[in-house]
Amino acid sequence: MKPAHTIELFYDGDCPLCMRETRMLSRMDRHDRIRFTNIAAPDFSPVSIGKTQDELIAEMHGRMADGSWVTGVEVFRQLYSAVGLGPVVWLTRLPIIKQVLNAGY
Repeated sequence: MKPAHTIELFYDGDCPLCMRETRMLSRMDRHDRIRFTNIAAPDFSPVSIGKTQDELIAEMHGRMADGSWVTGVEVFRQLYSAVGLGPVVWLTRLPIIKQVLNAGY
């Protein structure tokens, strides 16, 4: 059976910037394609997903429905694609824009 979500976002619920982005994505996710997992929640255990808390804090992590992992800017590309912003994602893959985004992240 195919999971309802296309990506699981691991976000820091103690980070105001992370929370702002997560709330925006949650509002845009009308088809429940994103699963949101708060790594700051008391009941979250990074061991259960094969990661450490330090790894998850150091860089944005997402897990695709097939179990593969994406990190950094690619997580945002997958999230924005999931909520229907494919044209914006396409622009971020252009070589110069991609280099700037990766360096800025």
